[in-house]
Amino acid sequence: MSKVLIIGGGAAGMMAGVFAARNHHEVHILEKNEKLGKKVFITGKGRCNVANACDTEELFPAVMSNPKFLYSGFYSFGPQDVMNFFEEAGVPLKVERGNRVFPQSDHSSDIIRALERELKKAGAKIHLHTAVKEIVKESAADSETENKSGSNSESNSESNSGNNSTDVATAKLKSKAEKADGKEKEKITGVILEDGTFMEGDAVIVATGGFSYQSTGSTGDGYRFAKELGLKVTDISPSLVPLKTKEDYIPKLQGLSLKNTGLTIKNGKKVLYEDFGEMMFTHFGVTGPMILSASAHIGAKLAKAPNGELSAYLDLKPALTKEQLDARILREFEAGQNKQFKNVIGVLFPSSLTPVMLELGGIPADKKIHDISREERQHFIDLIKAFPFTITGMGEFKEAIITKGGVSVKEINPGTMESKKISGLYFAGEVLDLDAVTGGYNLQIAWSTAYLAAQAIQ
Repeated sequence: MSKVLIIGGGAAGMMAGVFAARNHHEVHILEKNEKLGKKVFITGKGRCNVANACDTEELFPAVMSNPKFLYSGFYSFGPQDVMNFFEEAGVPLKVERGNRVFPQSDHSSDIIRALERELKKAGAKIHLHTAVKEIVKESAADSETENKSGSNSESNSESNSGNNSTDVATAKLKSKAEKADGKEKEKITGVILEDGTFMEGDAVIVATGGFSYQSTGSTGDGYRFAKELGLKVTDISPSLVPLKTKEDYIPKLQGLSLKNTGLTIKNGKKVLYEDFGEMMFTHFGVTGPMILSASAHIGAKLAKAPNGELSAYLDLKPALTKEQLDARILREFEAGQNKQFKNVIGVLFPSSLTPVMLELGGIPADKKIHDISREERQHFIDLIKAFPFTITGMGEFKEAIITKGGVSVKEINPGTMESKKISGLYFAGEVLDLDAVTGGYNLQIAWSTAYLAAQAIQ
């Protein structure tokens, strides 16, 4: 049995705690907030998109950074395993559009309470208002000296003489394994809390989250710990964020949500991204599930684009071809030949969108339907099928759902989540350089990496 210290009581930290405690380790979750799962509580607009009910192999295309690293994690603890876990923990689930999995209650608090129940049932200890200042390690040489000192003193004791040779042999075997790559691994010994208290531990799992939603406690502590311990941390940036736009007509649509809409993003003539789904206009641009996923794909490309801008187009009627849309509009025109244009097209759009379509459509609002030319009608159809706007920027960390970048996966064993350099040091969840699009995939990364870390601890 090992004493396991888990830094962070979010999704990854709680899941790691459950499985480590079930494996009969002494588990301590160190959470600096007043409660567990603060970010889990607000995910999925408070509903918690807990997983995606796709086949395991379908997870990989949804991962934006280092998908191959997650092979062991996803196949060891995949979507069905996650769903089974929560249903066995007393949370009935449902699957919605896009295979998105939610609690039937639509309350993220049910997910948090289930994890808390499983933690307590397994015997894990939860320490709230407990911030970690530093992770403590010792060199292999220090550990070896300590072992020799302990072994010499124990060899003088008759009561321990029988067990000592076994301990020394085990230590030597472990030492050989750790020297296999030509370097002796350092070893974790515990953590120092903010109040200066040293808490001893055999293993530490860093599950501190990223740098997004900082009000929930995700303030980048894990990156600092990794750097202080000599591990590489890649550059971080906000991901799954709203997009800023250039045109002055976009703010006029603030609050308008569109479902079943097509999106195409281009750099010049080159198509960078295409999707279909839900979006919403804001006072500064666009947001919604489809837009957030787009941000994960285009961030680096936007930074390199001419003038820092990309062209985007919405297909407002993706279910109809141009020919079918033309036929639909002609039916409306025939029914109102003597009406003004503005009084006919209202049936095609939400009320708040109609004035903007009139502004951009090139047809005077008061023009009679029977006076509208075929060319004017075709131009208006083009607008419906490719409503234009210009992307000029990305949202900031305060708006980001997740963080892109983090502890380099090159530093981590993908089968155990343990540091390659430091024995007993594990990482799980968003603190790692792993991120995905929306749809339950980022929580799947948290659950899978947490599971591997917990199972690897001896």
